[in-house]
Amino acid sequence: MRGLATVYAVTGEGAELEFDDRQRRVRRSPLLFVAPLVLLIVLTLVLLWEIVRSNVTGTASQEWPWRLRLMDMNPLGSLLAVALAAVFGRAQYGRTVRPALGWSSSWTVGDLGPDESAWTVEILNGGSQHAVVERVDYCFVPRGGEPTEWTDHAGLREVLAERGLVQGKNYYLRLTGAGFPLGSGGMRAGAYGRRFVDEIDQLRMRLRVTDAVGDSHERIMDLMRGARLDWPGSRPGRSAR
Repeated sequence: MRGLATVYAVTGEGAELEFDDRQRRVRRSPLLFVAPLVLLIVLTLVLLWEIVRSNVTGTASQEWPWRLRLMDMNPLGSLLAVALAAVFGRAQYGRTVRPALGWSSSWTVGDLGPDESAWTVEILNGGSQHAVVERVDYCFVPRGGEPTEWTDHAGLREVLAERGLVQGKNYYLRLTGAGFPLGSGGMRAGAYGRRFVDEIDQLRMRLRVTDAVGDSHERIMDLMRGARLDWPGSRPGRSAR
């Protein structure tokens, strides 16, 4: 996992908001994780049955159900070793290819106009393998307000337009669809002007990706974090999580 357990943010009126920004695994691959684990459990139960059955002696061993022989011990032991190796090998490989989602941001000039400053955010994957985007959702916290409902790219633009914030003028929000490959080069999440940063306390992005073994990982990131601490004209800096 990357990140702290809880993110604290202070809104314009002093109300404290918090949310969990840790990356978490939300789904495991049924084929590559559940199937080997079920096989291991079944073979273990068969082994226990054979051990108990082999210790039954006398006339009882000829009676039902003790005379039921599921598998010879030699092939059973071999299959159990293979299943155990598959489960542990898959777990180790899953850790190796697990994505490490984060973001990097800074004030730049030119994204929203020739002389316009913008808070530019890039989403990064620090894992050893690429990940594939499953879905991206957004919600925001207006200055001094409460978090909105989660919505998609189009829904967020619509809600922001109701507040007078226009795509291409006050901000640029990149549309990222399912199937986008997120590699080590990262991707641009958007650029946000002075008015946007002043009116929006938090812009939360909920990013869910699938790794190379089919597991799904999710992280919620506040794209506005650090924007007001590093206004253009103040000391230079770059925010990263």
